[in-house]
Amino acid sequence: MSTYVYGITAVSHPSVPEGLTGVGDPPGPVRVLKQGGLAAVVSDAPEGLRPKRRELLAHQNVLSEVGGSGCVLPMRFGSVAPDDDAVTAVLAERAEHYEERLGALDGRVEYNIKANHVEEAVLHHVMAGNPEIRALAESNRRQGGGSYEDKIRLGEMVAAAVKDKEADDAAALERALEPAADAVSTGPESTGWLANVSFLVNRESAEEFLAAVERVRADMPHLEVRVNGPLPPYSFVEPGPAEPAGTAAGGTDVGTE
Repeated sequence: MSTYVYGITAVSHPSVPEGLTGVGDPPGPVRVLKQGGLAAVVSDAPEGLRPKRRELLAHQNVLSEVGGSGCVLPMRFGSVAPDDDAVTAVLAERAEHYEERLGALDGRVEYNIKANHVEEAVLHHVMAGNPEIRALAESNRRQGGGSYEDKIRLGEMVAAAVKDKEADDAAALERALEPAADAVSTGPESTGWLANVSFLVNRESAEEFLAAVERVRADMPHLEVRVNGPLPPYSFVEPGPAEPAGTAAGGTDVGTE
């Protein structure tokens, strides 16, 4: 039977919690495969696995449970090896890389930060900061709304100013939080979010990072800021070269929107 891989830990990592289950219907029991100084957290791979919410959450739950007592390198959802022997072979082949990553990420967690604009508040900022837009809006108002062309022009000016403000605020948010983190990883653009950034944070200083988030919220009330974490360091697991197919080490944040 194929083997589903959740993550990689040091062999000295505490055992997985008793009774922990993972993906599948019914959920499969989670077990550990050991090779040298490394261990893989696995279960039997179910047939026809699909990235449904239940399965994504099961994958994340295993990583959260295991990561709660020590460093774990999260694998992507759907990482499947032909069998247990194939998993231990990868552990042996990539031992140096995995051990380096475990050392670099030990004692650290990921916080994913997403932000977007509060529409009414950002429009106020744009109007207050752009005399040309204010003048055109006032002119249109005096003319009972203005001509069709002037309405279109005003709309285009406001849209361009909001887009510029999105870029400025995304950069300002990252600058404000970066000093409280060990590393930063910018995520893919996501519809509805002007910023999607992950921060690698020392567990012991997590409160300082969260305090920095609260300062951003206070200083930039025109932003809606969402925090997801602490998470396993999905965005900071750098795949090793020539990673065997089906066992890619790059993590993905299945827990965020």
